[in-house]
Amino acid sequence: MKKRLVVFLSIVLYIVGIGCISTPTYAEEASSAAADTASALGFSYKTIQPENQLNTQVGYFDLRMTPGQQQVVQIELANDGNTDTEVSVSLNGAKTNGNGVIEYGPSAIDNDKSLKYDFADIVKAPEFIVVPAGGTAMFDLTITMPEAGYDGVISGGIQLKRAVDEEARKEQTGVINEYAFMVGMLLTETDTVVEPELDLNSVYAGLNNYRNSIFVNLSNIEAAYLDDLTIEVQVTEQGSETVLYDTKKANMRVAPNSMLDFPVSMNGEKMVPGNYRAKVTAASGERKWEWDQEFTITDEEADKYNKQDVNLVQEEGINWMLVGMIVGGMVVVILIIFGIVRIVRKRKEAKKKAARKQKKSKKPREE
Repeated sequence: MKKRLVVFLSIVLYIVGIGCISTPTYAEEASSAAADTASALGFSYKTIQPENQLNTQVGYFDLRMTPGQQQVVQIELANDGNTDTEVSVSLNGAKTNGNGVIEYGPSAIDNDKSLKYDFADIVKAPEFIVVPAGGTAMFDLTITMPEAGYDGVISGGIQLKRAVDEEARKEQTGVINEYAFMVGMLLTETDTVVEPELDLNSVYAGLNNYRNSIFVNLSNIEAAYLDDLTIEVQVTEQGSETVLYDTKKANMRVAPNSMLDFPVSMNGEKMVPGNYRAKVTAASGERKWEWDQEFTITDEEADKYNKQDVNLVQEEGINWMLVGMIVGGMVVVILIIFGIVRIVRKRKEAKKKAARKQKKSKKPREE
């Protein structure tokens, strides 16, 4: 059976990042990409910016709100095709993946414990909307801000994707290209500058793309984007200064109140149980964070991940010891069977000889 690979190509029309709170650069418009995506999806979109839109030069929502305020904003969908198009809508809070890239679409990344107000709880919209052939359709997004005052930013994305028949999709094989529009939304209440802040949660062993790795789990615990982040990690055995594994990555970004599970590759090596130490340095502009964290890899973890590491499985190739044991076992079985057959034959021959002797002894003598 062919494996089906679903390549999800989200065309980013909206949020490539916020450089800082005072000068947001939340989106970069890509007209040619937008046209290509609209053609693939069968519809296009336009945000209807309300009066409380702060930056009117962008295609995403950048709204100044007040505590407890409820507001409805709209997105217009247009369909130039000859058939109706059903669009699925997904609302997602901004999160950060292990590469230091902010994701605004559906994600398996957990919410950080510092997240006080989830975008998906504050903004509501219908799950589906039908855009008529050759026409337009408006759909509403209802925003309900928390009653308490809030400094910083609440951010997320609205994914617009052509609805698919999931049952029919299961029958398809090969590579399936999927496209989606992503519309960003920023919600603020004040001009108060909130500085991002990193916390180290844990260091632990695991798999990254089915390869042995050490993970450094960090959290940006403030409601502000952390831009231009560089992380450097060195892993040693406890009591030793010899660096076993290290990595450094720059130009990362972390969403407000989100975690970053930063991987350190073990370079295709076997995971060895023991006590280790991770020296972690993070820097953004003039700010710098440092941690020295001890952690342990247990026997169970090492055995589990070594069995799943694709590099190790490929390197092991044929297990000649196992093959030898199997062949040896088969030889032993054959010898046993051969021995049993010989014993059975000897017994049969002995019985035949005994029968002949008995028959001969009963034959009458000639006078």
